[in-house]
Amino acid sequence: MRITIVGTGYVGLVSGACLAELGHEVTCVDKDLNKISALEKGIIPIYEPGLDTLVIKNHQAERLFFSTDLITTAPDADAVFIAVGTPPDGIEGGADLSYVYGVANELAPVLTDGALIVTKSTVPVGSGDRIRDIIEAQRPELEFSIASNPEFLREGCAVQDFLDPDRVIVGTNDDIGKNRMRAVYKPFIDRGVDVFFTDIRTAELAKYAANAFLATKIAFINEISDICESVKADIEQVALCIGTDHRIGRNYLMPGPGFGGSCFPKDTLALNKISKDAGSPSRIVRSVIDSNEQRKKRMAQKIIAACGGDVDGKIIAILGLAFKANTDDMRHSPALVIIPELIKAGASIRVYDPQAMEQAKLDLESTDAITWCKDPYDAMKNADISTILTEWDAFRTLEPEKIKSAMNGHTIVDLRNLYGKNHMRNYGLTYISIGRP
Repeated sequence: MRITIVGTGYVGLVSGACLAELGHEVTCVDKDLNKISALEKGIIPIYEPGLDTLVIKNHQAERLFFSTDLITTAPDADAVFIAVGTPPDGIEGGADLSYVYGVANELAPVLTDGALIVTKSTVPVGSGDRIRDIIEAQRPELEFSIASNPEFLREGCAVQDFLDPDRVIVGTNDDIGKNRMRAVYKPFIDRGVDVFFTDIRTAELAKYAANAFLATKIAFINEISDICESVKADIEQVALCIGTDHRIGRNYLMPGPGFGGSCFPKDTLALNKISKDAGSPSRIVRSVIDSNEQRKKRMAQKIIAACGGDVDGKIIAILGLAFKANTDDMRHSPALVIIPELIKAGASIRVYDPQAMEQAKLDLESTDAITWCKDPYDAMKNADISTILTEWDAFRTLEPEKIKSAMNGHTIVDLRNLYGKNHMRNYGLTYISIGRP
Protein backbone atom coordinates (compact mmCIF):
# COMPACT_ATOMS: atom_id res chain seq x y z
CA MET A 1 0.00 0.00 0.00
CA ARG A 2 1.09 3.56 -0.70
CA ILE A 3 0.19 5.72 2.27
CA THR A 4 0.48 9.45 2.86
CA ILE A 5 0.39 10.73 6.42
CA VAL A 6 -0.23 14.44 6.94
CA GLY A 7 1.49 15.64 10.10
CA THR A 8 4.76 14.48 11.64
CA GLY A 9 3.89 15.09 15.26
CA TYR A 10 3.63 12.37 17.85
CA VAL A 11 0.79 10.42 16.23
CA GLY A 12 1.82 10.99 12.62
CA LEU A 13 5.47 10.07 12.99
CA VAL A 14 4.87 6.96 15.11
CA SER A 15 2.09 5.80 12.78
CA GLY A 16 4.18 6.45 9.68
CA ALA A 17 7.24 4.60 10.96
CA CYS A 18 5.16 1.65 12.14
CA LEU A 19 3.13 1.36 8.92
CA ALA A 20 6.43 1.35 7.02
CA GLU A 21 7.62 -1.40 9.36
CA LEU A 22 4.55 -3.40 8.30
CA GLY A 23 5.82 -3.18 4.72
CA HIS A 24 3.87 -0.27 3.31
CA GLU A 25 5.39 2.63 1.38
CA VAL A 26 4.77 5.66 3.56
CA THR A 27 5.33 9.37 2.98
CA CYS A 28 5.05 11.66 5.99
CA VAL A 29 4.16 15.22 5.00
CA ASP A 30 4.63 18.34 7.10
CA LYS A 31 4.76 22.07 6.32
CA ASP A 32 7.70 22.52 8.68
CA LEU A 33 10.74 22.36 6.38
CA ASN A 34 13.19 22.24 9.30
CA LYS A 35 11.42 19.24 10.80
CA ILE A 36 11.35 17.39 7.47
CA SER A 37 15.04 18.12 6.87
CA ALA A 38 15.89 16.84 10.33
CA LEU A 39 13.86 13.65 9.85
CA GLU A 40 15.64 12.93 6.58
CA LYS A 41 18.90 13.07 8.57
CA GLY A 42 17.52 10.72 11.22
CA ILE A 43 16.97 13.46 13.81
CA ILE A 44 13.76 12.76 15.74
CA PRO A 45 11.90 15.78 17.19
CA ILE A 46 10.37 13.86 20.12
CA TYR A 47 11.66 11.37 22.66
CA GLU A 48 9.93 8.01 22.26
CA PRO A 49 11.79 4.77 22.99
CA GLY A 50 12.54 2.80 19.80
CA LEU A 51 11.16 5.41 17.42
CA ASP A 52 14.52 6.70 16.19
CA THR A 53 15.68 3.19 15.26
CA LEU A 54 12.43 2.49 13.41
CA VAL A 55 12.54 5.77 11.47
CA ILE A 56 16.18 5.36 10.39
CA LYS A 57 15.74 1.70 9.47
CA ASN A 58 12.69 2.22 7.25
CA HIS A 59 14.00 5.42 5.72
CA GLN A 60 17.17 3.60 4.67
CA ALA A 61 15.05 0.71 3.35
CA GLU A 62 13.15 3.24 1.19
CA ARG A 63 9.81 2.45 2.76
CA LEU A 64 9.57 5.71 4.72
CA PHE A 65 9.87 9.11 3.06
CA PHE A 66 9.46 12.72 4.18
CA SER A 67 8.10 15.65 2.21
CA THR A 68 6.63 19.13 2.49
CA ASP A 69 4.62 18.68 -0.70
CA LEU A 70 1.10 17.36 -0.12
CA ILE A 71 -0.02 18.16 -3.66
CA THR A 72 2.29 15.63 -5.31
CA THR A 73 2.16 12.90 -2.67
CA ALA A 74 -1.59 12.66 -1.96
CA PRO A 75 -3.05 11.89 -5.44
CA ASP A 76 -1.19 8.58 -5.85
CA ALA A 77 -1.79 7.32 -2.31
CA ASP A 78 -4.07 4.36 -1.56
CA ALA A 79 -4.91 6.11 1.72
CA VAL A 80 -4.26 9.59 3.09
CA PHE A 81 -4.13 9.72 6.89
CA ILE A 82 -4.80 13.04 8.62
CA ALA A 83 -2.66 13.10 11.78
CA VAL A 84 -2.42 16.79 12.67
CA GLY A 85 -3.03 18.28 16.10
CA THR A 86 -6.47 18.88 17.62
CA PRO A 87 -5.62 21.05 20.66
CA PRO A 88 -8.29 22.46 23.00
CA ASP A 89 -10.04 25.43 21.45
CA GLY A 90 -9.45 27.54 24.56
CA ILE A 91 -13.10 28.48 24.82
CA GLU A 92 -15.27 25.60 26.05
CA GLY A 93 -12.69 22.83 26.05
CA GLY A 94 -13.73 21.52 22.66
CA ALA A 95 -11.21 20.38 20.06
CA ASP A 96 -9.74 22.93 17.65
CA LEU A 97 -10.23 21.30 14.24
CA SER A 98 -8.76 24.10 12.15
CA TYR A 99 -5.71 21.99 11.22
CA VAL A 100 -7.84 18.98 10.28
CA TYR A 101 -10.22 21.00 8.14
CA GLY A 102 -7.28 22.91 6.66
CA VAL A 103 -5.86 19.61 5.41
CA ALA A 104 -9.25 18.67 3.94
CA ASN A 105 -9.34 21.96 2.04
CA GLU A 106 -5.83 21.37 0.70
CA LEU A 107 -6.62 17.80 -0.33
CA ALA A 108 -9.85 18.55 -2.16
CA PRO A 109 -8.34 19.99 -5.38
CA VAL A 110 -5.75 17.21 -5.85
CA LEU A 111 -7.62 14.01 -4.96
CA THR A 112 -8.50 11.52 -7.67
CA ASP A 113 -11.50 9.17 -7.90
CA GLY A 114 -11.26 6.30 -5.44
CA ALA A 115 -9.37 8.33 -2.82
CA LEU A 116 -9.57 7.31 0.83
CA ILE A 117 -9.15 9.95 3.55
CA VAL A 118 -8.59 8.58 7.06
CA THR A 119 -8.69 10.61 10.27
CA LYS A 120 -5.98 9.41 12.65
CA SER A 121 -6.26 12.60 14.70
CA THR A 122 -8.62 12.50 17.66
CA VAL A 123 -11.70 14.32 16.42
CA PRO A 124 -15.21 14.90 17.84
CA VAL A 125 -18.21 12.97 16.58
CA GLY A 126 -19.32 14.28 13.20
CA SER A 127 -15.88 15.42 12.05
CA GLY A 128 -15.77 12.79 9.31
CA ASP A 129 -19.06 14.15 7.97
CA ARG A 130 -17.63 17.67 7.99
CA ILE A 131 -14.52 16.54 6.08
CA ARG A 132 -16.76 14.97 3.46
CA ASP A 133 -18.76 18.22 3.17
CA ILE A 134 -15.57 20.28 2.70
CA ILE A 135 -14.32 18.06 -0.12
CA GLU A 136 -17.71 17.73 -1.82
CA ALA A 137 -18.16 21.50 -1.77
CA GLN A 138 -15.08 21.84 -3.99
CA ARG A 139 -15.37 18.58 -5.93
CA PRO A 140 -19.01 17.47 -6.12
CA GLU A 141 -18.17 14.98 -8.89
CA LEU A 142 -15.35 13.24 -6.98
CA GLU A 143 -15.85 9.66 -5.81
CA PHE A 144 -14.04 9.15 -2.52
CA SER A 145 -14.32 7.47 0.88
CA ILE A 146 -13.88 8.66 4.45
CA ALA A 147 -12.70 6.55 7.39
CA SER A 148 -11.91 7.04 11.06
CA ASN A 149 -8.97 5.12 12.54
CA PRO A 150 -8.34 6.43 16.08
CA GLU A 151 -4.97 5.81 17.69
CA PHE A 152 -4.48 4.22 21.10
CA LEU A 153 -0.81 4.96 21.70
CA ARG A 154 0.62 5.41 25.18
CA GLU A 155 3.52 7.82 25.27
CA GLY A 156 6.64 5.97 26.31
CA CYS A 157 5.58 2.71 24.65
CA ALA A 158 3.85 3.95 21.49
CA VAL A 159 5.88 1.84 19.06
CA GLN A 160 5.00 -1.33 20.95
CA ASP A 161 1.35 -0.28 21.19
CA PHE A 162 1.12 0.27 17.44
CA LEU A 163 2.91 -2.91 16.39
CA ASP A 164 1.29 -5.13 19.03
CA PRO A 165 -2.16 -3.60 19.55
CA ASP A 166 -4.99 -4.81 21.76
CA ARG A 167 -7.31 -3.99 18.88
CA VAL A 168 -7.67 -1.74 15.86
CA ILE A 169 -10.82 0.30 15.30
CA VAL A 170 -11.85 1.40 11.82
CA GLY A 171 -14.96 3.45 11.19
CA THR A 172 -16.20 3.60 7.60
CA ASN A 173 -19.56 3.74 5.89
CA ASP A 174 -18.75 2.00 2.61
CA ASP A 175 -17.11 -1.17 1.27
CA ILE A 176 -14.30 0.71 -0.50
CA GLY A 177 -13.06 2.18 2.77
CA LYS A 178 -13.49 -1.13 4.57
CA ASN A 179 -11.58 -3.15 1.97
CA ARG A 180 -8.78 -0.60 1.70
CA MET A 181 -8.32 -0.49 5.48
CA ARG A 182 -8.33 -4.29 5.60
CA ALA A 183 -5.36 -4.15 3.25
CA VAL A 184 -3.59 -1.57 5.45
CA TYR A 185 -3.93 -3.79 8.51
CA LYS A 186 -3.62 -7.18 6.78
CA PRO A 187 -0.46 -8.07 8.78
CA PHE A 188 -2.47 -7.63 11.99
CA ILE A 189 -5.49 -9.51 10.69
CA ASP A 190 -3.27 -12.41 9.57
CA ARG A 191 -1.89 -12.85 13.09
CA GLY A 192 -5.28 -12.66 14.78
CA VAL A 193 -5.43 -9.10 16.08
CA ASP A 194 -9.02 -7.93 16.52
CA VAL A 195 -9.83 -5.32 13.87
CA PHE A 196 -13.28 -3.88 14.56
CA PHE A 197 -15.20 -2.21 11.75
CA THR A 198 -17.86 0.28 12.78
CA ASP A 199 -19.56 3.32 11.29
CA ILE A 200 -17.54 6.53 11.39
CA ARG A 201 -19.35 8.21 14.27
CA THR A 202 -19.01 5.15 16.50
CA ALA A 203 -15.25 5.02 15.90
CA GLU A 204 -14.90 8.74 16.65
CA LEU A 205 -16.74 8.38 19.96
CA ALA A 206 -14.94 5.15 20.93
CA LYS A 207 -11.62 7.01 21.17
CA TYR A 208 -12.98 9.58 23.59
CA ALA A 209 -14.85 6.96 25.61
CA ALA A 210 -11.69 4.86 26.04
CA ASN A 211 -9.54 7.75 27.23
CA ALA A 212 -12.24 9.12 29.52
CA PHE A 213 -12.65 5.71 31.17
CA LEU A 214 -8.90 5.39 31.81
CA ALA A 215 -8.79 8.94 33.16
CA THR A 216 -11.67 8.03 35.46
CA LYS A 217 -9.71 5.07 36.87
CA ILE A 218 -6.77 7.37 37.62
CA ALA A 219 -8.91 10.04 39.28
CA PHE A 220 -10.74 7.36 41.27
CA ILE A 221 -7.63 5.70 42.68
CA ASN A 222 -6.16 9.12 43.53
CA GLU A 223 -9.25 9.96 45.57
CA ILE A 224 -9.18 6.54 47.24
CA SER A 225 -5.53 7.18 48.17
CA ASP A 226 -6.61 10.35 49.97
CA ILE A 227 -9.18 8.35 51.90
CA CYS A 228 -6.47 5.80 52.76
CA GLU A 229 -4.33 8.53 54.29
CA SER A 230 -7.27 9.77 56.36
CA VAL A 231 -8.25 6.33 57.73
CA LYS A 232 -4.69 4.87 57.87
CA ALA A 233 -5.27 2.22 55.22
CA ASP A 234 -2.75 1.19 52.53
CA ILE A 235 -3.57 2.22 48.95
CA GLU A 236 -1.27 -0.38 47.42
CA GLN A 237 -3.12 -3.19 49.14
CA VAL A 238 -6.48 -1.64 48.30
CA ALA A 239 -5.44 -1.38 44.62
CA LEU A 240 -4.30 -5.01 44.65
CA CYS A 241 -7.55 -6.17 46.22
CA ILE A 242 -9.74 -4.43 43.65
CA GLY A 243 -7.38 -4.80 40.68
CA THR A 244 -7.34 -8.60 40.83
CA ASP A 245 -11.07 -8.52 40.13
CA HIS A 246 -11.10 -9.24 36.38
CA ARG A 247 -14.04 -6.84 35.97
CA ILE A 248 -11.80 -3.98 37.15
CA GLY A 249 -8.24 -4.93 36.18
CA ARG A 250 -4.91 -3.78 37.64
CA ASN A 251 -3.92 -1.19 35.04
CA TYR A 252 -4.24 2.53 35.85
CA LEU A 253 -4.66 1.92 39.59
CA MET A 254 -1.38 3.52 40.70
CA PRO A 255 -1.92 6.74 42.64
CA GLY A 256 0.04 9.80 41.61
CA PRO A 257 0.00 13.59 41.32
CA GLY A 258 -2.69 13.64 38.61
CA PHE A 259 -2.83 12.71 34.94
CA GLY A 260 -1.39 14.88 32.18
CA GLY A 261 -0.08 14.49 28.65
CA SER A 262 -1.55 15.13 25.24
CA CYS A 263 -4.62 12.88 25.52
CA PHE A 264 -6.47 12.52 28.81
CA PRO A 265 -6.82 16.23 29.76
CA LYS A 266 -7.69 17.27 26.21
CA ASP A 267 -10.01 14.35 25.47
CA THR A 268 -11.97 14.53 28.71
CA LEU A 269 -12.59 18.23 28.07
CA ALA A 270 -13.66 17.50 24.50
CA LEU A 271 -15.98 14.66 25.54
CA ASN A 272 -17.49 16.93 28.17
CA LYS A 273 -18.34 19.44 25.44
CA ILE A 274 -19.56 16.73 23.05
CA SER A 275 -21.92 15.41 25.71
CA LYS A 276 -23.26 18.88 26.53
CA ASP A 277 -23.78 19.75 22.86
CA ALA A 278 -25.61 16.46 22.39
CA GLY A 279 -27.98 17.29 25.25
CA SER A 280 -26.61 14.41 27.37
CA PRO A 281 -24.09 16.04 29.73
CA SER A 282 -21.76 13.61 31.48
CA ARG A 283 -21.51 14.37 35.18
CA ILE A 284 -18.87 11.67 35.60
CA VAL A 285 -16.52 13.13 32.98
CA ARG A 286 -16.96 16.63 34.41
CA SER A 287 -16.14 15.33 37.88
CA VAL A 288 -13.00 13.58 36.61
CA ILE A 289 -11.76 16.85 35.06
CA ASP A 290 -12.36 18.79 38.28
CA SER A 291 -10.89 16.05 40.48
CA ASN A 292 -7.68 15.94 38.44
CA GLU A 293 -7.13 19.68 38.52
CA GLN A 294 -7.71 19.75 42.28
CA ARG A 295 -5.32 16.81 42.65
CA LYS A 296 -2.34 18.74 41.32
CA LYS A 297 -2.92 21.63 43.72
CA ARG A 298 -3.51 19.19 46.57
CA MET A 299 -0.09 17.64 45.89
CA ALA A 300 1.53 21.07 46.13
CA GLN A 301 -0.12 21.48 49.54
CA LYS A 302 1.12 18.02 50.54
CA ILE A 303 4.69 19.13 49.86
CA ILE A 304 4.15 22.35 51.81
CA ALA A 305 2.68 20.37 54.71
CA ALA A 306 5.77 18.12 54.69
CA CYS A 307 7.83 21.28 55.29
CA GLY A 308 5.80 22.06 58.39
CA GLY A 309 3.25 24.18 56.55
CA ASP A 310 5.64 26.90 55.37
CA VAL A 311 8.10 26.77 52.45
CA ASP A 312 9.02 30.44 52.41
CA GLY A 313 12.79 30.58 51.93
CA LYS A 314 13.05 26.80 51.65
CA ILE A 315 14.88 24.93 48.87
CA ILE A 316 12.81 22.15 47.27
CA ALA A 317 14.24 19.57 44.87
CA ILE A 318 11.86 18.36 42.14
CA LEU A 319 12.79 15.07 40.48
CA GLY A 320 10.83 14.66 37.26
CA LEU A 321 9.10 17.20 35.06
CA ALA A 322 7.50 15.19 32.22
CA PHE A 323 3.94 14.08 32.87
CA LYS A 324 5.11 10.45 32.89
CA ALA A 325 8.31 8.46 32.44
CA ASN A 326 9.88 7.64 29.05
CA THR A 327 8.73 10.83 27.36
CA ASP A 328 9.76 14.47 27.17
CA ASP A 329 6.12 15.60 26.94
CA MET A 330 5.30 18.44 29.32
CA ARG A 331 1.72 18.98 28.19
CA HIS A 332 -0.56 19.28 31.25
CA SER A 333 2.21 17.88 33.44
CA PRO A 334 1.52 18.11 37.19
CA ALA A 335 4.88 19.89 37.45
CA LEU A 336 3.38 22.87 35.61
CA VAL A 337 0.94 23.35 38.49
CA ILE A 338 2.98 22.16 41.46
CA ILE A 339 6.17 24.15 40.81
CA PRO A 340 4.42 27.54 40.37
CA GLU A 341 2.38 26.88 43.54
CA LEU A 342 5.57 26.23 45.51
CA ILE A 343 7.28 29.31 44.08
CA LYS A 344 4.22 31.40 44.92
CA ALA A 345 4.55 30.15 48.50
CA GLY A 346 8.15 31.43 48.60
CA ALA A 347 10.20 28.33 47.79
CA SER A 348 13.29 28.08 45.60
CA ILE A 349 13.19 25.08 43.25
CA ARG A 350 15.99 22.83 41.99
CA VAL A 351 14.80 20.56 39.16
CA TYR A 352 16.01 17.59 37.14
CA ASP A 353 14.42 15.36 34.50
CA PRO A 354 16.25 12.87 32.23
CA GLN A 355 14.52 14.07 29.04
CA ALA A 356 12.14 17.00 29.57
CA MET A 357 14.50 19.77 30.72
CA GLU A 358 14.58 21.73 27.48
CA GLN A 359 10.84 21.58 26.95
CA ALA A 360 10.23 22.50 30.59
CA LYS A 361 12.35 25.63 30.18
CA LEU A 362 9.88 26.73 27.51
CA ASP A 363 6.75 25.79 29.47
CA LEU A 364 7.68 27.06 32.93
CA GLU A 365 7.80 30.82 33.42
CA SER A 366 11.41 32.00 33.46
CA THR A 367 12.36 32.89 37.02
CA ASP A 368 15.40 33.02 39.27
CA ALA A 369 13.50 30.74 41.66
CA ILE A 370 14.23 27.71 39.43
CA THR A 371 17.68 26.13 39.14
CA TRP A 372 18.18 23.57 36.37
CA CYS A 373 20.38 20.71 37.52
CA LYS A 374 22.52 18.05 35.86
CA ASP A 375 21.40 14.95 37.80
CA PRO A 376 19.16 13.92 40.74
CA TYR A 377 21.82 14.45 43.40
CA ASP A 378 22.69 17.86 41.99
CA ALA A 379 19.00 18.77 42.28
CA MET A 380 18.97 17.64 45.92
CA LYS A 381 22.06 19.68 46.79
CA ASN A 382 21.31 21.76 49.93
CA ALA A 383 17.57 21.01 49.54
CA ASP A 384 15.32 21.15 52.59
CA ILE A 385 12.96 18.65 51.01
CA SER A 386 13.06 16.48 47.86
CA THR A 387 10.02 15.47 45.83
CA ILE A 388 9.64 12.73 43.20
CA LEU A 389 7.10 13.80 40.58
CA THR A 390 7.79 11.42 37.67
CA GLU A 391 8.32 7.64 37.83
CA TRP A 392 11.59 7.50 35.88
CA ASP A 393 13.59 4.31 36.47
CA ALA A 394 16.58 6.49 37.36
CA PHE A 395 14.65 7.65 40.44
CA ARG A 396 13.88 4.10 41.58
CA THR A 397 17.53 3.43 42.39
CA LEU A 398 18.56 6.55 44.30
CA GLU A 399 21.14 5.87 47.03
CA PRO A 400 19.91 7.03 50.45
CA GLU A 401 23.42 7.80 51.70
CA LYS A 402 24.04 10.11 48.73
CA ILE A 403 20.66 11.75 49.34
CA LYS A 404 21.56 12.43 52.99
CA SER A 405 24.93 13.92 52.11
CA ALA A 406 23.43 16.13 49.40
CA MET A 407 20.46 17.53 51.31
CA ASN A 408 20.26 19.99 54.17
CA GLY A 409 16.98 18.45 55.27
CA HIS A 410 16.00 14.82 55.52
CA THR A 411 12.49 14.62 54.01
CA ILE A 412 11.54 12.83 50.80
CA VAL A 413 8.03 13.26 49.36
CA ASP A 414 7.43 10.47 46.87
CA LEU A 415 4.33 11.20 44.76
CA ARG A 416 4.82 7.96 42.78
CA ASN A 417 5.37 5.46 45.63
CA LEU A 418 8.61 4.23 44.07
CA TYR A 419 10.02 2.89 47.34
CA GLY A 420 8.95 0.57 50.11
CA LYS A 421 7.58 2.39 53.13
CA ASN A 422 10.65 1.68 55.31
CA HIS A 423 13.45 1.79 52.73
CA MET A 424 14.37 5.46 53.17
CA ARG A 425 13.52 5.45 56.88
CA ASN A 426 16.14 2.78 57.51
CA TYR A 427 18.72 5.39 56.51
CA GLY A 428 17.36 8.10 58.80
CA LEU A 429 15.30 9.88 56.13
CA THR A 430 11.72 10.99 56.62
CA TYR A 431 9.75 9.35 53.80
CA ILE A 432 6.28 10.53 52.83
CA SER A 433 4.36 8.73 50.08
CA ILE A 434 0.77 8.63 48.81
CA GLY A 435 -2.04 6.68 50.47
CA ARG A 436 0.21 4.62 52.74
CA PRO A 437 0.20 4.88 56.55
